[in-house]
Amino acid sequence: MRKMAPALTFNRRKVLALSASWLAAGGFLAGCSPQALTFKSTDITGAAFAQDLKLTDHTGQVRTMADFRGKAVVVFFGFTQCPDVCPTSMTTLAEVKRLMGDRGKQFQVLFITVDPERDTLPLLKEYMTNFDPSFLALRPEPTELKAVADSFKIYYRKAEGTTPTSYTMDHSAGKYVFDTSGAVRLFSSYGTDPGVIAEDILTLLKSMDV
Repeated sequence: MRKMAPALTFNRRKVLALSASWLAAGGFLAGCSPQALTFKSTDITGAAFAQDLKLTDHTGQVRTMADFRGKAVVVFFGFTQCPDVCPTSMTTLAEVKRLMGDRGKQFQVLFITVDPERDTLPLLKEYMTNFDPSFLALRPEPTELKAVADSFKIYYRKAEGTTPTSYTMDHSAGKYVFDTSGAVRLFSSYGTDPGVIAEDILTLLKSMDV
């Protein structure tokens, strides 16, 4: 028994040393694992929006989300004769781009009209230039509008006016943010400060840097 004691002591020490090594390795790996991203906007990662989006922009070019790979994209639904919500939201997005600095080159706004009967391509083009020349307006045909709205789960309704052409449109006013691979990631409510949106988009862009 006396001759076995040193071997047992050695083995115990070896096991303890190996255990310590595994624990250290585990701690190291845990410390290197990526942390979950934190956003101030609502995280909707995993939602299946805009996968089949295919609409004509105000220049007459047919667009899909694949055209904007490498950019963070914000999608907003509205109409050019909107008195307050739409111009306020578009002004907010122009400020978001300014706050992003050089990263603003990786920022694309897509404005989808919910009033294709009145919003012609020339009118949409003029409307976009009021905010930023890089922003694009997309126009679904009247027969396409419901399917597009449903694909984003947004609400819209025509509110009749005193004449056939003086109607207005009630609609959802939130914004959807897509990452550089074309996957929807965030939902930003109407009235969110542009600094908050810019911070979230910069966080998203940095997380996808190669």
